[in-house]
Amino acid sequence: MFSSSQEEHCAPSKDPVKYGELVVLGYNGSLPNGDRGRRKSRFALFKRTKANGVKPSSVHILNTPQDSKAVNCKGQHSISYTLSRHQTVVVEYSHDKDTDMFQIGRSTENPIDFVVTDTVAGGQDGEETQITQSTISRFACRVVCERNPPYTARIYAAGFDSSKNIFLGEKAAKWKNPDGHMDGLTTNGVLVMHPKGGFMEESKPGVWREISVCGDVYTLRETRSAQTPGKLVENESNILQDGSLVDLCGATLLWRTAEGLFHTPTQKHLEALRQEINAARPQCPVGLNTLAFPSMQRSRALSSLEDKQPWVYLACGHVHGYHNWGHRSEREPNTQRECPMCRVVGPYVPLWLGCEPAFYVDTGAPTHAFVPCGHVCSEKSVKYWSEIPLPHGTHAFHAACPFCATQLSPSQGWSKLIFQGPVD
Repeated sequence: MFSSSQEEHCAPSKDPVKYGELVVLGYNGSLPNGDRGRRKSRFALFKRTKANGVKPSSVHILNTPQDSKAVNCKGQHSISYTLSRHQTVVVEYSHDKDTDMFQIGRSTENPIDFVVTDTVAGGQDGEETQITQSTISRFACRVVCERNPPYTARIYAAGFDSSKNIFLGEKAAKWKNPDGHMDGLTTNGVLVMHPKGGFMEESKPGVWREISVCGDVYTLRETRSAQTPGKLVENESNILQDGSLVDLCGATLLWRTAEGLFHTPTQKHLEALRQEINAARPQCPVGLNTLAFPSMQRSRALSSLEDKQPWVYLACGHVHGYHNWGHRSEREPNTQRECPMCRVVGPYVPLWLGCEPAFYVDTGAPTHAFVPCGHVCSEKSVKYWSEIPLPHGTHAFHAACPFCATQLSPSQGWSKLIFQGPVD
């Protein structure tokens, strides 16, 4: 569900400072069975009562397992780089009073603030699909926010485990930089894309990069888990900006700054737009029955279809009520349907409102639908997301609906809706 802070943008100054929010792509406002504890579709990062950030301090080169145990027993955060059976470099981290650290990963252990599991495209029918083998790391990444203005947020690959350690084994990609400090990459990597021009319709997709354990930026490896790192990109940083995307190989997160969220539609605004459409009493041009978008609650859950549910012929955009004719294929009845209005043949799907405000780039009316899933939002929002290539699998990229993660049609990623008003 949505945080109350999103409903009221003008919160009093005594409220805790909000750094931003991480929102998982592929969910329409909540997880299929509801948000529970640290496992949810969005995670707000607030200034902590007490700083918990860490920063590099001392470096130890260890030649025996006993040496390693002696360092780890200190109870400090550390990153271990195993170079060989006989040599490990351990970088100790000390407390940093100026930063807050938030950890994201698949593990449900205490160090993880935001539990993220694999996103299944279109998997929002109320049943959570079980992933047999997840590709998301248990301790995938960490976001470090400066406690003082402008509250800069930086992302790093890997998170500290329950022993306060990050361990890069012999097979992990790791190296010593020219300045002497060690660095490395996680198995499947943490990829980041910063849009050019912020999070708005006019923005253009940036280039996907990989973030190292120490926060440096690299070009992508040849394959997702290759042992050879890409090339260092010196003029780019790990600072998150409004609209930055973070891919964990199984789930993609959208970063929205507190300022960026100030300009997004509120839940109340989206509900008002829904009621405005329904108040206009759009009709099915064939059955002449009145259509109505389901409540936001039902739209989030993608629950059973309602009698007044709007359906659309995606190839042309004509909105109808449900009817059972015009089939061109017996095997897949709704993939090849002929529109009674214009005779164009194409997919015929129910329409669902996009209920996650963080995915909207403006506050415009829901006039367009993604193809082929039928999620509805503003024109600027569908055009923005249809241009964003999202990682898929180990080396593929494609545009997807942010509300359900369904891959968009390469030839037509969205459709403008054509409603018919009441005849009377």
